[in-house]
Amino acid sequence: MPTLIVAAVIYAGWLAATYWHAAIPDPLLLAIGAWLIAWHGSLQHETIHGHPSRWRAFNTSIGFPPLSLWLPYAIYRRSHIAHHRSPSITDPTLDPESRYAARVAGLGALATRVQATLIGRMLFGPPIAIGALLAEEARRLIRDPRAVARDWLPHLLGGALICAWLMWTQFGMGRYLLLFVYPGMALTLLRSFAEHRADLDAPGRAATVERGGLLGLLYLNNNLHAAHHDRPGLAWYRLPAYHRQHHPRLVGPDARAYRGYGQILRRFALRRHHVLVHPAHETPGT
Repeated sequence: MPTLIVAAVIYAGWLAATYWHAAIPDPLLLAIGAWLIAWHGSLQHETIHGHPSRWRAFNTSIGFPPLSLWLPYAIYRRSHIAHHRSPSITDPTLDPESRYAARVAGLGALATRVQATLIGRMLFGPPIAIGALLAEEARRLIRDPRAVARDWLPHLLGGALICAWLMWTQFGMGRYLLLFVYPGMALTLLRSFAEHRADLDAPGRAATVERGGLLGLLYLNNNLHAAHHDRPGLAWYRLPAYHRQHHPRLVGPDARAYRGYGQILRRFALRRHHVLVHPAHETPGT
């Protein structure tokens, strides 16, 4: 029920904000839009992990609507499951969600460099993520066009319905991308910025943000990321109790914990969070 309530609030809020957009000042609309898009991403994450029901089709129907427009649900689901099943989380050759590079060369290395700080991650991360997805999907289209069609055709249909709604409400695609999609992606990237480090022994090599505050609700307690990797099937509203129960193990001497996102901002706004090249791929002089 808590997940269903969150889903209802997100979709009702999105419909209301896009329908009455003309009556809402742009700064307030940006705050609302960013929150809803990031919150929807957190909801999709819950549905991928088997919530709110035991029926995958029902969960998919809740998480599928592509409010952010850019990422097909099927691709996100496959990538995130592979992330959790990776034999070496954070290794960029084995973990599709790794922020590390296997080598410092080319456009991939440049993308890694500009996102090394939190400000860079939030400013440049959204277009880089979209560009990387499109480049990978273009390569996959050559290898397996049928699989690409299976992933993208439902997504494009859902996106077309959203675009039709935005046209009918006279919201405008440019305003939607600027006030909803871009800041919503940036908020999501704030959460993932300090989640994983290759040098951690915590479950999933994951760090923990102890006090998520309001952002804890936005991220559906995924700030307790070590607990999530320890029990990935646990519902978001049960994570805090699990985290408290196993606190010494999840936030021990070989783990990493931050007091809150304010601490992450102060420490890493203009300083990189980790070395660029994953330790497994380092060479002398890297």
